[in-house]
Amino acid sequence: MNIWEEIKQTFKNGSIVTRLIYLNLAIFLTLRIVLVIFSLFNIDALILPWLALPSDFGQLLTRPWTIITYMFLHYDFIHIIFNVLWLYWFGKIFLNYFDEKKLLGIYLLGGISGGALYMLAYNIFPAFDTVASSGLLLGASASIIAIVVATAVYVPNLSLHLFPISAFLGPVKMIWIALFSVFIYFIGITGNNAGGNIAHLGGALWGYLYMMQLKKGNDFMARFNNFAFHIDTFFKRSRRLKVSYRRSKTQGMTDWEYNKKKKAEKEDINQILDKIAKSGYDSLSKKEKEILFRMGGKGKPN
Repeated sequence: MNIWEEIKQTFKNGSIVTRLIYLNLAIFLTLRIVLVIFSLFNIDALILPWLALPSDFGQLLTRPWTIITYMFLHYDFIHIIFNVLWLYWFGKIFLNYFDEKKLLGIYLLGGISGGALYMLAYNIFPAFDTVASSGLLLGASASIIAIVVATAVYVPNLSLHLFPISAFLGPVKMIWIALFSVFIYFIGITGNNAGGNIAHLGGALWGYLYMMQLKKGNDFMARFNNFAFHIDTFFKRSRRLKVSYRRSKTQGMTDWEYNKKKKAEKEDINQILDKIAKSGYDSLSKKEKEILFRMGGKGKPN
């Protein structure tokens, strides 16, 4: 299998975190390659304005898709590496507690929330009057911080080892990571990346509100999550078509029932192996041979 086939298989079989990472990387590489080619031929590349989210409402009406495309768009190498690492680390943690549908929903709606707050702030506050008509927003940071904050709200005391911080201070709780990030974004509103930091706060706000409601039993994003995940299935194979017989037999079992079943199977196979050691394979009954064959033993039932 060549590298391209391995990438396709990883994309299809991987989790939603893997597919989001691949999508962000693919768009980044394609964008940079196209821009290099255009530059070599002195062609004006007007790609970013058609994919990044504008701060002007009038421009948004001419390219409404940018409220989605901006959250998959990166230009700087450091920017995408940082975002990919955070998405991988905290996305994996999120999936320890929730399903892929919820993660995709938070990613998308966290990004939309961040983009909406960015546009509102640029058009409301006088401090942004000079850039309100020309601002462009790009990057997955708002989507990712929504995942981080949602996870922190659900498991605030989860301890993580963050290099090099943990080498000096020990494990850091999830809640402190989220609070510190939000604080940095807030004080960064007056900096060079004001629009980006405002969008981060919008994503964080969405992650907080959603998880607070989910903890109360109100999954108001359920329909959107199902819709978004249904679209995602077009880009990967359906796992349902390749469920093994053994898996279908254990579906619906509780952990206790599954463990009890596996323990009984282990005891059966041990007894059969002891019988083979003492009396040979031919001493097995037809049922014992079937069990041995089914559990991966040697021979074929007869």
